[in-house]
Amino acid sequence: MKLPFAGRLLAVAMLAATAAALPVSSALAESAEKPKVALVMKSLANEFFLTMEDGAKAYQKEHSADFDLISNGIKDETDTAGQTRIVEQMILAKVNALVIAPSDSKAMVPVIKKAVDAGITVINIDNQLDPAIVKSKNISVPFVGPDNRKGARLVGEYLAKQLKAGDEVGIIEGVSTTTNAQQRTAGFKDAMDAAQIKIVSLQSGDWEIDKGNKVAASILSEYPDVKALLAGNDSMAVGAVSAVRAAGKAGQVQVVGYDNINAIKPMLKDGRVLATADQFAAKQAVFGIETALKIIKGEKVDSGANGVIETPVELVTK
Repeated sequence: MKLPFAGRLLAVAMLAATAAALPVSSALAESAEKPKVALVMKSLANEFFLTMEDGAKAYQKEHSADFDLISNGIKDETDTAGQTRIVEQMILAKVNALVIAPSDSKAMVPVIKKAVDAGITVINIDNQLDPAIVKSKNISVPFVGPDNRKGARLVGEYLAKQLKAGDEVGIIEGVSTTTNAQQRTAGFKDAMDAAQIKIVSLQSGDWEIDKGNKVAASILSEYPDVKALLAGNDSMAVGAVSAVRAAGKAGQVQVVGYDNINAIKPMLKDGRVLATADQFAAKQAVFGIETALKIIKGEKVDSGANGVIETPVELVTK
């Protein structure tokens, strides 16, 4: 039975407290013949990753004869130590493939190198590992995911049509050490610069609702003339919407996000959020799993000269 969203968050919180002490699940040994694919995500308190997990599980159910799936997540977006422990567990469990959305583009590279050295096929999704550091470790890790800069630029360009040159806006960035946060900020900046709109504040909201709310409130207080808040994901956008309402500026300050999670959809309909980008969370892990299985089978995978297999991203306005 599928738990409601709030119930799943409670379950994740309870599991996170004891995750470090838990042995690898016996489910890992379910089949000695089928490939074992480990999906390691970021925070399962983020609806985006719950949707990603649901998509992966549904895909495995449809292809249960082809592979076994082990899915894991961490307690919050910055729990790099926790994610490192999970990867180390997967190495000990001798999984055949690791599909990972790294919590940090640089700090996760050493443990991923351990996985590669152990003969595990590693596929990078969601947040691209730092290419220079990956290269310095003499490993090859394909990135399967969207062009985050392009997606954010689409959102920013749509917002710019509602503003005028000289207007002030603030950017609420994700975890600053992650490539996808940096690329989304770059995309927002591309759009604002092209429209001659002034970015007066850039602060990290760590991908979280509460932190996004605090950052948004701070920007609104320090820059009372701000006309819009550009959030690097929808969780932070949800927090920004609350801050706008609390400041008495509903309808005066536009909010945009990125991810198209279910929680943002009613806000798009009633205008509290102007736009977001859909990077198809339910399919993103599946794209990575499909790539991993092809490599395991010895099939050729074309990741281009830059090691990137690009997946779709689309503007969503309602």
